[in-house]
Amino acid sequence: MTRCVVVGRGAREHALAWALAGSAEVVVTPGNAGMAAHGLAVTARPATELDADLVVIGPEAPLVEGLADELRAAGAAVFGPGADGARLEGSKAYLKGFLAAAGVPSAAYAVVDTAEAAEARLGASRPPYVVKTDGLAAGKGVLVTDSLEAALADAREKLSGRAFGEAGRRLVIEEGLVGEECSVHVLCDGERFATLAVAQDYKRLVDGDRGPNTGGMGGYAPVARIDAATLAAIEDEVVAPTIAELRRRGVDYRGVLYAGMMLTSDGPRLIEYNVRFGDPEAEVLAPLYREGLADVLRSAAEGRLGTVPAPKGAAVTVVLAAAGYPEGPRPGDPIEGLGEDGQLGEPLEGVVVFHAGTARDAAGRFVTAGGRVLAVTGTGPDLATARARAYDGAGRIDFAGCQRRLDVARRAA
Repeated sequence: MTRCVVVGRGAREHALAWALAGSAEVVVTPGNAGMAAHGLAVTARPATELDADLVVIGPEAPLVEGLADELRAAGAAVFGPGADGARLEGSKAYLKGFLAAAGVPSAAYAVVDTAEAAEARLGASRPPYVVKTDGLAAGKGVLVTDSLEAALADAREKLSGRAFGEAGRRLVIEEGLVGEECSVHVLCDGERFATLAVAQDYKRLVDGDRGPNTGGMGGYAPVARIDAATLAAIEDEVVAPTIAELRRRGVDYRGVLYAGMMLTSDGPRLIEYNVRFGDPEAEVLAPLYREGLADVLRSAAEGRLGTVPAPKGAAVTVVLAAAGYPEGPRPGDPIEGLGEDGQLGEPLEGVVVFHAGTARDAAGRFVTAGGRVLAVTGTGPDLATARARAYDGAGRIDFAGCQRRLDVARRAA
C-alpha cells in the first residue's frame, strides 16, 4: 500500500488526506484536531523527517519556499511544483510576464509600487477595478470593485504594508474581466496534463456575490455549463501554452495547476494561476476522485501520468465561517452538532465534514480556531442531491456568529 504524507492543516488537506486514505496509508503534518478525530494519523514532525512513497503538499507557502525541491533532493516523489514553478502563484507580476511570453490570453495590467502610480493607472481605467497584491495573501489579496474611491483606498492600504505586509508593497492593477468564473484544475507530470472536473467557487461572503472577498465560502463540481468545446479551448489556448512555456524555461512542473478562468464574450481569459488545489475546490474534487487518487497523484509525481478516471457523481461544499470573518474572525466559540469524530453527531448519507479552523478546548469540545471553520461537503449522483445533502448537513451544525452562504450551487442545481 502506498504511504502518503500530506502537508498542511486546513480543510483542503483534510479532504485530500481523507480521499487518499481510501487507497493508501496516510499521515498528515501538522494536521488539525478534526483530522485526528476523523481517524487520520497526524504528526508534528516535518515532512522532511517522514518516510513516504508520495508527499502531497497542500498550501502554496511551502511550495513557494521550496519544500518540494528539498524533498526531491532527498529522493522523495512529490506532488507539488518546485520553487521555480511555484513562482506562478508566488508573484503576480512574474505571472503576468510569463503569460505574455506564453501567449496566454489574460487581462491587461500594470505593475505599480507607489501610490502615485496606482492612482494614475486606476484613474485611466474603467470599472470594474482589480487591485492585487503581488505576493501571497492567503487568497484575500484581491479587490474587485466598481468604486474608484474604494480601489484607490485599497491600493494605498496595501502599498503602505498595513494590509498584507511586504506582499502588498507591489501591486498588479488589472483590467476588470466580465463573464462567468470557473476553476480548472489540471494534473501535470512535467510533460503531460490531465484536466479534472471543472469546479466553481463562491468568493464573496454574502449571498448574491455581495460583501468582501474571502478565501472561499463554498463550491461545487462538475459545472455542467462548461461544455466540451469551451473546455477544449481552455486546454488549447491556456493550459497547453503554459506547459510549453514552463518546459521552455526548464521548469519540471509536477503537481496541480489551478487555472482561475473568466469566460468572457471574447473567449476564455485566465484570471490567475494557483500552484495547488483550490480551497474549497479540493473539498468537492477529492470526493469525486477518491477511488485510486493515491495512484493518480503518485503517477504525476513520478512523471508517468496516464489516464485519470472519470469523476463519480457531483459534490457541493458549504463553508461555515467564524463571527467577524474575514476581517477579524473570533476564536473559541463552541461548535454544536459534531460528534467525537468531528463529523456530524447524527451521520447523513453522502455528507463529510472537513475541518479548516477548529481546535479542542479543555473540555474536549470542538471550538472555532480560524476564519473558515468547517467545510461541509455533500455528494450524490447529481448536483441537486449533493446540494440537498450539503445543506442538510450544514444546517445541523452551529456556533455563535456562524456565517454561511445559502446560494451555493443554487442556480446550477
